[in-house]
Amino acid sequence: MTIKLGCIADDYTGASDLANTLTRAGLRTVQTIGVPAEDLALPDVDAVVVSLKSRSIAAPLAVARSREAETWLRGRGADHVLFKICSTFDSTDAGNIGPVMDALRDDAGETVVLVTPAFPETGRTVYQGHLFVGHVPLNESPLKDHPLNPMHDANLVRVLSRQSRAKIGLVDLATVVRGPEAVRARLADLAGQGIGAAIIDAAFDADLTTIGTVAVRHRVSVGASGIGLGLARALVESGGVKAAAADAANDAPVGGPAACLAGSCSQATLAQIAQAEKIMPVLHLDPERILAGKDEARRALAWAIECLADDPVLIAASAAPEQVAAVQARHGREVAGHAIEQTMAEIAEGLVQAGVRRLVVAGGETSGAVVDRLKIPAFLVGPEIAPGVPVLRTVGARSAEMLLALKSGNFGGSQFFLDALGLMR
Repeated sequence: MTIKLGCIADDYTGASDLANTLTRAGLRTVQTIGVPAEDLALPDVDAVVVSLKSRSIAAPLAVARSREAETWLRGRGADHVLFKICSTFDSTDAGNIGPVMDALRDDAGETVVLVTPAFPETGRTVYQGHLFVGHVPLNESPLKDHPLNPMHDANLVRVLSRQSRAKIGLVDLATVVRGPEAVRARLADLAGQGIGAAIIDAAFDADLTTIGTVAVRHRVSVGASGIGLGLARALVESGGVKAAAADAANDAPVGGPAACLAGSCSQATLAQIAQAEKIMPVLHLDPERILAGKDEARRALAWAIECLADDPVLIAASAAPEQVAAVQARHGREVAGHAIEQTMAEIAEGLVQAGVRRLVVAGGETSGAVVDRLKIPAFLVGPEIAPGVPVLRTVGARSAEMLLALKSGNFGGSQFFLDALGLMR
């Protein structure tokens, strides 16, 4: 297998978002869970997205895992490797974007790395190096209250400078709108100043095409799914990849019971849970009982198994930000998060053992814990449920074939759970 584009994602839902974007742009794409085993048989594809759960772990470990993924991708022919990060630059000052970027840049012998989390389709834009979520700067958006990585600075040049060994520059929007040659000239100027990475503005969809056209000639880039879209367009337009049509062979129904799990505390997911309560049974877990060692997973499974014969079910560990903050204050952020994620993973495992073959998971950390517990090695990317969220069909799993949807907390409309179940036949 020889691939044209290799991608390393720092969480599982972000990987699904990117894989969905590449598929929509015409690239045949597989998402793997971790670096694949040498004996894993993958179909002939244009792009592989290696999903890591590395966003919130210690930086040296994130670097080591990312380097392992890069080695695997380069060994399968990838000339360009995209380090896929969250579109809200979800990383603390001690976080992993800078250290991983530095390592991949060093390994590739790259002079200047382009960096942008912009994806205008999903309301993420960058102007003068500042990240906007919808109409407000990042630090004024709900992401300022993220339970793991609260974001308090919208200036990405400053944010990345606090993480990276490299000097960080800016390619502004006035340069981007003049086209690829203007961007290349600006990068050459920055390189001459000793700049090792540059935040690049993007406010419109066309800006992504310009960025992708420039980035694809480099060995490494860093960004959200928007830059992935630009790279995919550049590969198709250059003739490096022949745009693929949807593969009807991957649309065979799976059937079986369906369930939803929600671990995200984002405003979008909380609204989606509220809508789901109107159409399906919903069980809200008690975080204090989970942290006290009470058997919430067993209680949830017993409840779900009673309901599954008649309806899909939703089990939620999600809570309002003030409730989450109170639990974290009593038990510690990491302890509380880990306990809840592992309880959700235990519930997922029990649901699959009970026959569930269609599973929707909301929340990046929750999705990572669930997929790890189920030991799923890879997915084929199917139809889009909502922007950034595709249906995923398991590849190489030891258990029966399944369909999954892994949703970042902020993605999807208010009817997301119903929409997902409607496409996961």
